[in-house]
Amino acid sequence: MINNKFLVPTDFTEVAHTAMIHAADLAKSVGAEIFLLNIVDDKDKLDAAKLKIQEEVEYLKRYNAEIVVQPIVRVGNIFEDIGDVAAEKGVSLIIMGTHGASGWQKLTGSYALKVITNSPVPFIVTQKGTDKKSGYDRILVPMDLHNETKQKLEIVAEMAKYFDSEVHIVTPKETDEFLKNKMNGNIAYAKKYLGEKKVKCATHIADKSGDFVDQLLDLAGEIDADLITIMNMQRGSLMGMLGARYEQQIITNEDLRPVLCVNPKQVTFSTGSAMGNSF
Repeated sequence: MINNKFLVPTDFTEVAHTAMIHAADLAKSVGAEIFLLNIVDDKDKLDAAKLKIQEEVEYLKRYNAEIVVQPIVRVGNIFEDIGDVAAEKGVSLIIMGTHGASGWQKLTGSYALKVITNSPVPFIVTQKGTDKKSGYDRILVPMDLHNETKQKLEIVAEMAKYFDSEVHIVTPKETDEFLKNKMNGNIAYAKKYLGEKKVKCATHIADKSGDFVDQLLDLAGEIDADLITIMNMQRGSLMGMLGARYEQQIITNEDLRPVLCVNPKQVTFSTGSAMGNSF
């Protein structure tokens, strides 16, 4: 029996609606249940929040009557409580909206960034205006010299296998012979791993003369990527291989592409259960 569970934090804004719709489309594809979470800072606001979140549940049910949506309202801080709710409900994926560069601190303030970088649950971050998706046709995966970045491939492979996606691996260009050989080894590993999973794969090497993140986002446009996957490689950073300053550039990319944030730990899936509890 499919037992996928998604968590969608909401502040009742249009950005949150984008994340809700993205979650609903994905939930329909994999048979997932959605937990819709709103946090208030005062118990006196609970009744109003419960009424509002019920409206959001009805909105999603009108959008797709087949999906199961469970509302959750709590007193606390939305960023501090996301991890607690995710653990309590055993969710496999958190889908969260960001207000773009102008609202970056709403996503990556000290609480939110701690939740994302310490969470065993992958995050998909969406922006206002993200196209509705029922799956991912093309997934872009940047890889570097860190062995840990290979771990992204497990979650990516299961998603790609389920949605029949094509995975595009992109790496920075290395001129040093030792680093070049190590990078080629990582590319070979990725191709072999994905091939064994029967996942379509293409590889790209960025031109060293340009900024790697700019080229990464340009490539995302060229292939019309539905999802970009990045990995936390150091405490407090989602982009250890490139530096924390690139977080905003990738997650709030101008093309509004969703970004999957994964922590470097082993993740186990069950393809037979449509990506299983561990997503």
